[in-house]
Amino acid sequence: MSNIGETSQDNLLNRSMKSRHLFMLSLGGVIGTGLFLNAGYTINQAGPGGAILGYLFGGLILYMVMVCLGELAVYMPVTGSFQTYATRFISPSAGFSLGWMYFVGSAATAGVEFTAAGILMQHWFPDVPIWIWCAIFMVLLFALNALTTKAFAEAEFWFAGIKVVAVVLFVIIGAAAIFGIIPLEERVAPLATNLAPSGLFPAGIAIVFVTMMNVIFSYQGSELVGIAAGETENPQKNIPKAIRTILIRIVVFYIASIVVLSAIFPASELGLLESPFVTLMNLAGIPYAGSIMNFVILTAILSVGNSCLYASTRLLWSMANEGMAPKVFGRLSKRKVPLTALLFTMVFSLLSLLTSVMEADTVFVLLMSIAGISVTISWMGIAASQLMFRRRYIKDGGSLADLGYKVRFYPFVPIFCIAFCLLILVFLAFDPTQRVGLYYGVGFFIACMLFYKLRLEKKYQKAALANNKVVQEN
Repeated sequence: MSNIGETSQDNLLNRSMKSRHLFMLSLGGVIGTGLFLNAGYTINQAGPGGAILGYLFGGLILYMVMVCLGELAVYMPVTGSFQTYATRFISPSAGFSLGWMYFVGSAATAGVEFTAAGILMQHWFPDVPIWIWCAIFMVLLFALNALTTKAFAEAEFWFAGIKVVAVVLFVIIGAAAIFGIIPLEERVAPLATNLAPSGLFPAGIAIVFVTMMNVIFSYQGSELVGIAAGETENPQKNIPKAIRTILIRIVVFYIASIVVLSAIFPASELGLLESPFVTLMNLAGIPYAGSIMNFVILTAILSVGNSCLYASTRLLWSMANEGMAPKVFGRLSKRKVPLTALLFTMVFSLLSLLTSVMEADTVFVLLMSIAGISVTISWMGIAASQLMFRRRYIKDGGSLADLGYKVRFYPFVPIFCIAFCLLILVFLAFDPTQRVGLYYGVGFFIACMLFYKLRLEKKYQKAALANNKVVQEN
């Protein structure tokens, strides 16, 4: 393990991300599988009303998480982000556990994206096994992540731009189809029937809380604002700007898309393996629209996978430099990329190759559940870190006026955020398809806590004392 504070100038990441990169990276990290494939699955399970209510409630939680993260990231813009905050303001064991929890979840999300990309390739190559496409895309994204951070950020900027334009066009075309302006093959303008009050909650209100993990998974990626803070130019200015602009766009994109899908397709038709976005374009009779949309969605999904690899790699690099991961993961290549950490992250993405021996939809739901649970626990950690930070900041004589970005309605925002996330985890115990993922997720978190307490706590404390002694002598 590396010693705390051991990072030298030669082993620091470059601050090469601009404001536009940060904004598009965070926005692009959310618009992917969660919207293009998972939204239809959520509508199928919870009904149109349940899906809309779920994504609005998820948007509220997302807002609370982002403002808590914003206060911390502006005060302390580091690549480790919430793992570093939890270590400093809660406890080293909490930081260790949250860091590894998020790492596994984010790496698993990359596996979800590879699986989804393989599923989409069936549109053109139905006879090629999905796992082969997963392997091809893994190699491609590894190559992109191995380039410089600036090259990665520039690529993500354009990928995210394509996704935003595609969603806007989809909503416009869908709205025109709903009101009969654009006729759909074998369908009539369906607004009055599919969104009738009697069909909004076909499985009741309680199912909304059970499907909330799908919503949390969909919103995962917003926290990239914090992780990218250590590689962002002028984080005190750009992070608040990114947070303000991202929240409303994400929620609007999701809610508008769900209304369009719910109005056109009965909930029973919205499955998992075929994107309803592509189906709508085909029904609209626009030449090659289905294939074009399928390509855009494929680009979007690979973009999210790319962002997840970035987040996992940077978090692992940060933990290595804090003594919470093997020292080898803290090394940088000549291009200032944590290449060893990237290679290790790709190992977890190999889970997507399970599609060679298991049904693709089973692998998809399993990985999605693991990723959703990890990000829910991480969001709780972000809120708890802000709660403890503010208390310590005021106790040490800090002034709120000196904070570049601060949470309003403190302490209610972080407390409610923790409570809502905990409520979602409790409801997962009532869903047989996600119960196993809950047990594994919580079990892994507890195992990390115990491992730190039994194996690393004394070593970490000793390194911290040595580091403080060096600082005082200098």
